[in-house]
Amino acid sequence: MISVFKIGGNVINDPQQLRSFLKDFSNLPGKKILVHGGGKEATELGKKTGIEAKMIDGRRVTDKDTLQLVTMVYAGLINKRIVSILQEVGCDAVGLTGVDGNVIPAKKRNPEPIDFGYVGDINPDDINTDFISLLTDNGYVPVFCAICRNPEGGLLNCNADSIASAVAVACAKIQPTDLIYCFEKAGVLSDIDDENSLIPLITPQMFSELVDSGKISGGMIPKVSNALRAVKQGVNSVRICDSKTFAVKQGTVIRNGNEL
Repeated sequence: MISVFKIGGNVINDPQQLRSFLKDFSNLPGKKILVHGGGKEATELGKKTGIEAKMIDGRRVTDKDTLQLVTMVYAGLINKRIVSILQEVGCDAVGLTGVDGNVIPAKKRNPEPIDFGYVGDINPDDINTDFISLLTDNGYVPVFCAICRNPEGGLLNCNADSIASAVAVACAKIQPTDLIYCFEKAGVLSDIDDENSLIPLITPQMFSELVDSGKISGGMIPKVSNALRAVKQGVNSVRICDSKTFAVKQGTVIRNGNEL
């Protein structure tokens, strides 16, 4: 069994939350992989350097200046900060981009109907699971940021939720795999301001209805879409939950069927 975790949102921005999560993560038994975002920190640094963030349907439009910014923030500052803390708490982590070992190749997204710029999409079949297994089988924990490469060698900004989903699907072909998205909320909420409005289960039919009603919007749309795609392609289970309580298996479960 291997567990693929993705963290993002305020968890990364809050040093105390991040350290607490990483300490709990390091104590989890078994093979594990961590994928992280960092969009909020990139946006804040972009404001200071005159690079304004442009978002469409929860995804960042990446021009040349933005690509340089997110590469520095994701692959440098945030990735090494996370790896440093994990090493401090006794977890032998290895910080990586999708470029290293050509582990997560990507292709530049078609500019039609929307041109997202230097943004990549990932095919789970292209992921180098031999490289991942080499690390996890020898006790290392891969920590991936959201920077990958295209076949021509150019860098691409990829959605971290998509990377986590693709890695989980690829790993599921060789061993049972769980996918867990951790952020600052209890799970998927029908009212973003009400922690008691947790949606405990989402199926494909429910997802369409929730999007149409506006109860799921923005960055939660690609997160749930990736989760549904992952379970359809063989991932054992997907959970979206609070980074503070992920170990007790609470949150929103994503399944094809109607049973929790």
